[in-house]
Amino acid sequence: MTALELIAHLRSLKNPANIDGQRRFGITPKTEQLGISIPDLRSLARPYRKNHTLATGLWASGIHDARILAAFIDDPAQVTRTQMNTWTRDFDSWDICDLTCGNLFDRTPFAFAKAQQWSAAPHEFVKRAGFVLVAALAVHAKALPDETFLEFLPIIRREATDDRNFVRKAINWALRQIGKRNLNLRRAAIAEAKAIAKIDSRAARWIAKDALRELQNNRPKHP
Repeated sequence: MTALELIAHLRSLKNPANIDGQRRFGITPKTEQLGISIPDLRSLARPYRKNHTLATGLWASGIHDARILAAFIDDPAQVTRTQMNTWTRDFDSWDICDLTCGNLFDRTPFAFAKAQQWSAAPHEFVKRAGFVLVAALAVHAKALPDETFLEFLPIIRREATDDRNFVRKAINWALRQIGKRNLNLRRAAIAEAKAIAKIDSRAARWIAKDALRELQNNRPKHP
């Protein structure tokens, strides 16, 4: 099936009720929105896994649901730094950001470098992507050493005063996921959260308080 044929099929599945429901959860993209559920998009993706050409065609359509499907389909081995930058600049809602980072970008060899770069970006969803990538890597990249995540903790502190909702939540998410990875990182994340709590910033205090609530009550097993 070509990208045009698959896009036509997606449009046949448009669900206005789901669109309304998604918007209640803050999913309000500027692009065309079809309201197809994530489980349905995952099912649609299965026959086309690692089809890079199809994925790029779907993304180019600009349709929100097609772009999510592209993230599920694309081959991480064929994703380039340029593609990551281009797609990230297209992010216009938290779900496309999180699903692309957590299903595709975190599986590329450029993931950590991009997380560092994007963490200082002015665009809300590009910046969110940097921290979502780290949260995803903390869960999925089992072979990464602790040093990789320890290196990111000062970046979390540096950006903790950003009070934009989708950014501060991603910063908090990254901090929590680092701390849940193992006991060594848990201790480091708790120490970082305590330092962040002392910053004169409402966003920083929220990030720290929420992270400490989870990390001080959730003791990951030692590896």
